[in-house]
Amino acid sequence: MMQVTSTNIAKPTTILYRGKNVTTGIYKTPTQNPIFLGKEDVKGDEVTDRKYHGGEFKACYLFSEDHYGYWKNLYPYLDWNWGMFGENLTVNGLDETKIMIGDIYKVGEAFVQITQPREPCFKLGVKFGSQKIIKQFVNHGFPGTYIRVLEAGFVKTGDVLTLLEPAKNSLTIHQFYDLLFSKDKNQENLALAVENDALPLGKREKLRAFII
Repeated sequence: MMQVTSTNIAKPTTILYRGKNVTTGIYKTPTQNPIFLGKEDVKGDEVTDRKYHGGEFKACYLFSEDHYGYWKNLYPYLDWNWGMFGENLTVNGLDETKIMIGDIYKVGEAFVQITQPREPCFKLGVKFGSQKIIKQFVNHGFPGTYIRVLEAGFVKTGDVLTLLEPAKNSLTIHQFYDLLFSKDKNQENLALAVENDALPLGKREKLRAFII
């Protein structure tokens, strides 16, 4: 069972990176109130760089509570709380080796579709105090997932994710993450990915170039 452990939102935070001020919404903290999942983003949440965050295929980000222990062990000195990875929803029981791209779930009032994994950027490195986490995050292979919001609505702590419609002819978030970063790309999974309309067209077209 997948269940919401925490709902998290952020106010804009300015960080210094390579001598420049950068505004980010990665510093999310738990909220005691339900959050509203909209078609483009979460209401009241900071989405600064809309080239890489927000929009139809990245309306909301989910990260698994199950992986927190792994990262706490690597970075024990940080001030840990839910939302640490910039996720809007911390979810207990979320397993990237089982959830499929295109799966449709009901959570709270919202209907959502699994879209794509999170690809880490320098902002995660700044938050964790080390850019080494970028490679560690990729190598670990459990990146959480973005969702597309098919029907907007409120979600609160304790809400259960109920699978309404399993994806057909798809691949898991874990398999897709491997496709993105591995040099030797699995051809069967590539074929599934490029035909999957739960993924943005631009990403599918980039992967098409690797089909032999």
